[in-house]
Amino acid sequence: MSSVMSAEVRTVPAAGRPVPHRGHALRLDIQGLRAVAVGLVVLSHAGVSQVSGGYIGVDVFFVISGFLITSLLLRELATTGRGSVRAFYARRVLRLLPASSLVIAVTLGGAWLFLSKARLAEYAGDALASALYAVNVRLAAAGTDYLAQNSPPSPFQHFWSLAVEEQFYLVWPLLLLLTWRIARGRRRLVAVPLGILCLGSFAAGLLVTNSSASWAYFGSLTRAWELGAGALLALGAGRLKRLPAALAAPLTWLGLACVVLAAVRYDDATPFPGYHALLPVAGTALVMAGGCAPTPHGARWLLERRSLVWLGGLSYGWYLWHWPLLVIAPAALGRADGTAGVPLALGLSAAALGLAWLTLRFVENPVRFHRAFRRRPGRALVLGAGLSAGASALSLTATAVPPTIEVGGPAPALARALSHAPAPKARLTGFLTSSPTALPSNLAPPLQKVKSSRSAVYRDGCHVDEAATRARPCVYGNRSSSRTVVLFGDSHAAQWFPALRRIATARGWKLVSLTKASCKVADVTIISGHKPYTACDTWRSDAMARFKALRPALVVVSSSDAGDPARPAADPLKQWTTGFEHTFRDVSASGARVAALLDTPWPKGDPIDCAARNSSQLRACANHLPDATRDADRGAAIRTAASTTATAVIDPTPWLCAPRTGICPVVVANSAVYRDDSHLSEAYAEALAPVLAPSLDRLVGAR
Repeated sequence: MSSVMSAEVRTVPAAGRPVPHRGHALRLDIQGLRAVAVGLVVLSHAGVSQVSGGYIGVDVFFVISGFLITSLLLRELATTGRGSVRAFYARRVLRLLPASSLVIAVTLGGAWLFLSKARLAEYAGDALASALYAVNVRLAAAGTDYLAQNSPPSPFQHFWSLAVEEQFYLVWPLLLLLTWRIARGRRRLVAVPLGILCLGSFAAGLLVTNSSASWAYFGSLTRAWELGAGALLALGAGRLKRLPAALAAPLTWLGLACVVLAAVRYDDATPFPGYHALLPVAGTALVMAGGCAPTPHGARWLLERRSLVWLGGLSYGWYLWHWPLLVIAPAALGRADGTAGVPLALGLSAAALGLAWLTLRFVENPVRFHRAFRRRPGRALVLGAGLSAGASALSLTATAVPPTIEVGGPAPALARALSHAPAPKARLTGFLTSSPTALPSNLAPPLQKVKSSRSAVYRDGCHVDEAATRARPCVYGNRSSSRTVVLFGDSHAAQWFPALRRIATARGWKLVSLTKASCKVADVTIISGHKPYTACDTWRSDAMARFKALRPALVVVSSSDAGDPARPAADPLKQWTTGFEHTFRDVSASGARVAALLDTPWPKGDPIDCAARNSSQLRACANHLPDATRDADRGAAIRTAASTTATAVIDPTPWLCAPRTGICPVVVANSAVYRDDSHLSEAYAEALAPVLAPSLDRLVGAR
């Protein structure tokens, strides 16, 4: 996206009209294609359901960028016989950094003022990565973190596409110059290494899309072939100019139809990029290939309309501004859920277009065409280093000086109080009944660190991802103990690991963790990623085989009440009951006692963000029973299945909600109860060890 106006078209500061580079014909149809691409992206982000696949506009930009940048480099090589890498990067600095640095600074300020105070360090890290063109790596890594997948989007998320391009252009100009010299200007030979690069990148995209969706989407390796496709077009542009009009015109319309078809048919459930990216990439290539041979009957007739050309000239700024407005403005306007409906989102997108015009008029063009940088690439590079350093320093400053979260007085230390209480459950009930109204000054850990806390089951990679089909047993506690306890289920089982590890360590038990993302305990195939979650079924079967080898004294099973069957039955309660019965019997066949730990009550929304916004009125964040119960039928199914399989049932609801009022607070004593919209915090789960221990002691001792 970062090259939306950087190679083939220049904009004169005074008139704002695009003019061609010297000796090169202007491609107004490419300007119009830019407008189509950015329009699709903006409409998709605004929530317009008719263009749910509008994200493919970024793929259109990748192809355009590869074509324009390579065309410029080839013209330099053909004219001078050599190319200047220094001058190339100087041009990109002048074109990209003034606007992007401004947007980073303003967005960071908006995040500091209006977004969650508990997430400011996270957003500042995104800003720093954006300034260094590495945010795509950060986003890809975050996408593999199961506990971070439901986090609200970062206001800097859209910078990923700029990062992908700049990482590509760290390699491509050098490769082009090298192969040009070796091939002595023969473009066919120059195309060979690029073609190999594209094939490798496309193959990587196919493989990684199936194994790690976030790395496939945000990774530069899996996207390089799209920029390379545009570069290959540029290498063949001379031959494409000789296309007959009878062929060129239909190609452009067919290509435009492919782009639009992808935008209206794709959605969030489409595995992307993978092979699905072929449609928008090929469509863009067809439009540009056919446009090399001008014909009055081609798509140029539409794409060269003055309004589209004007919009294409603002595409870079519009792309930069629209996303921060969509993320920050709803919070600034006091929207409770922090999201904008379609009407407001469209209004904000229109405002972003106005900001794009102002940025082009008063920032981009004045810097880009200033005489101080004319034929002085060194100065441009110094400016770029200064802008990047400034944006980085601002990001680091925001991290060091976070916004203040008001706190009240200190509260009792929950873990210590429960550990020393003669009746831990009664003590906990007292804390639940008198939960603090203001955020305690001694909250442990601090609110900003609750989400980032990870128990060993996550740090050690023991909680396997959705693609895994084999159980990975991780052993903790006393590895040589004759008494083995297994924790089995999804992330709502893994949330109890801190408590079980503390109990196992104190009792000298061997603790084995077998958990998998979103994989239910019940023998019921659910939907995950808009398709049957068969990997869960395979993993569950493998875990059953491991139980027979482990011969544990106790298996603690638990899973979230969320999740819908892939094949819904007429009687859902019976379907889930049967599924739990199958699992409980299979586990019992290993000789183990089974303890079914019911799902915990759910908070309303994100409790950490709510606590940051309402730190002096925490009760505004509390949920209530029965609303906090995610699915009462699921709990009933577990109880019924347990009664027929001699399975013990442990209900944690009284440990999270006050018994008389049914209020489920987000802070108890000095501990945040939840880490996100469904999981317990590490600190709270560990503090509950004395409350959970008696039930486990009875079961392990009764084996």
